[in-house]
Amino acid sequence: MSTTLPLKADAAFCCTPLTGSVISAEGAEQTARVFKALGDATRIRLLSLIAASDDGEACVCDLTAPVGLAQPTVSHHMKQLVDAGLVTREQRGRLAYYRVVPEALKAASQALHA
Repeated sequence: MSTTLPLKADAAFCCTPLTGSVISAEGAEQTARVFKALGDATRIRLLSLIAASDDGEACVCDLTAPVGLAQPTVSHHMKQLVDAGLVTREQRGRLAYYRVVPEALKAASQALHA
Protein backbone atom coordinates (compact mmCIF):
# COMPACT_ATOMS: atom_id res chain seq x y z
CA MET A 1 0.00 0.00 0.00
CA SER A 2 1.31 3.43 -0.86
CA THR A 3 0.50 6.74 0.72
CA THR A 4 1.31 10.15 -0.63
CA LEU A 5 2.17 12.78 1.92
CA PRO A 6 0.73 16.27 1.39
CA LEU A 7 3.00 19.10 0.34
CA LYS A 8 4.05 21.38 3.16
CA ALA A 9 4.42 24.34 0.82
CA ASP A 10 2.11 25.73 -1.78
CA ALA A 11 4.21 26.48 -4.87
CA ALA A 12 2.15 29.56 -5.72
CA PHE A 13 2.44 30.92 -2.18
CA CYS A 14 6.07 29.96 -1.86
CA CYS A 15 7.86 32.33 -4.00
CA THR A 16 6.33 35.72 -4.56
CA PRO A 17 8.63 37.73 -6.84
CA LEU A 18 11.14 39.51 -4.65
CA THR A 19 11.50 42.49 -6.95
CA GLY A 20 7.83 43.22 -7.74
CA SER A 21 6.54 44.21 -4.32
CA VAL A 22 7.27 43.83 -0.64
CA ILE A 23 7.10 40.18 0.37
CA SER A 24 5.20 39.20 3.50
CA ALA A 25 7.06 37.81 6.48
CA GLU A 26 5.46 34.40 5.91
CA GLY A 27 6.33 34.50 2.21
CA ALA A 28 9.91 35.44 3.02
CA GLU A 29 10.19 32.50 5.45
CA GLN A 30 8.94 30.01 2.86
CA THR A 31 11.11 31.45 0.10
CA ALA A 32 14.14 31.29 2.40
CA ARG A 33 13.34 27.64 3.20
CA VAL A 34 13.30 26.83 -0.53
CA PHE A 35 16.57 28.61 -1.25
CA LYS A 36 18.21 27.15 1.85
CA ALA A 37 17.32 23.68 0.58
CA LEU A 38 18.73 24.60 -2.83
CA GLY A 39 21.88 26.03 -1.23
CA ASP A 40 23.42 22.59 -0.82
CA ALA A 41 25.22 20.90 -3.72
CA THR A 42 24.15 17.42 -2.61
CA ARG A 43 20.49 18.42 -2.59
CA ILE A 44 20.78 19.93 -6.05
CA ARG A 45 22.38 16.70 -7.23
CA LEU A 46 19.58 14.65 -5.63
CA LEU A 47 16.95 16.80 -7.37
CA SER A 48 18.77 16.28 -10.65
CA LEU A 49 18.94 12.52 -10.17
CA ILE A 50 15.22 12.30 -9.46
CA ALA A 51 14.25 14.57 -12.35
CA ALA A 52 16.47 12.62 -14.77
CA SER A 53 15.15 9.20 -13.76
CA ASP A 54 13.21 7.28 -16.40
CA ASP A 55 9.85 7.45 -14.61
CA GLY A 56 10.39 10.77 -12.84
CA GLU A 57 10.76 9.23 -9.42
CA ALA A 58 13.51 7.62 -7.40
CA CYS A 59 13.72 5.37 -4.39
CA VAL A 60 16.01 6.53 -1.60
CA CYS A 61 17.91 3.27 -2.16
CA ASP A 62 18.74 4.45 -5.71
CA LEU A 63 20.09 7.79 -4.55
CA THR A 64 22.79 6.73 -2.11
CA ALA A 65 25.44 5.38 -4.51
CA PRO A 66 25.38 8.29 -7.00
CA VAL A 67 26.02 10.86 -4.27
CA GLY A 68 28.34 8.61 -2.25
CA LEU A 69 26.47 9.03 1.01
CA ALA A 70 24.84 6.63 3.46
CA GLN A 71 21.07 6.17 3.43
CA PRO A 72 20.46 8.12 6.66
CA THR A 73 22.35 11.13 5.26
CA VAL A 74 20.47 10.98 1.96
CA SER A 75 17.19 10.69 3.88
CA HIS A 76 18.12 13.80 5.88
CA HIS A 77 18.77 15.74 2.66
CA MET A 78 15.52 14.47 1.16
CA LYS A 79 13.60 15.60 4.25
CA GLN A 80 14.94 19.11 3.70
CA LEU A 81 13.74 19.01 0.08
CA VAL A 82 10.32 17.67 1.12
CA ASP A 83 9.96 20.30 3.86
CA ALA A 84 10.78 23.01 1.31
CA GLY A 85 8.06 21.64 -1.00
CA LEU A 86 10.52 20.82 -3.79
CA VAL A 87 9.81 17.08 -3.81
CA THR A 88 7.03 14.77 -2.69
CA ARG A 89 7.60 11.60 -0.70
CA GLU A 90 5.58 8.41 -1.06
CA GLN A 91 6.07 5.53 1.33
CA ARG A 92 5.81 2.09 -0.31
CA GLY A 93 6.35 -0.56 2.29
CA ARG A 94 9.75 0.11 3.83
CA LEU A 95 11.01 2.27 0.96
CA ALA A 96 10.47 5.97 0.29
CA TYR A 97 10.04 7.20 -3.28
CA TYR A 98 10.50 10.82 -4.29
CA ARG A 99 9.23 12.99 -7.16
CA VAL A 100 10.22 16.53 -8.07
CA VAL A 101 7.45 19.15 -7.84
CA PRO A 102 7.92 21.08 -11.11
CA GLU A 103 5.63 23.90 -9.98
CA ALA A 104 7.80 24.51 -6.91
CA LEU A 105 10.95 24.77 -9.02
CA LYS A 106 9.18 27.13 -11.39
CA ALA A 107 7.96 29.27 -8.48
CA ALA A 108 11.48 29.42 -7.03
CA SER A 109 12.80 30.54 -10.40
CA GLN A 110 10.08 33.16 -10.75
CA ALA A 111 10.90 34.56 -7.31
CA LEU A 112 14.05 36.00 -8.82
CA HIS A 113 12.25 37.75 -11.69
CA ALA A 114 10.33 40.99 -11.62
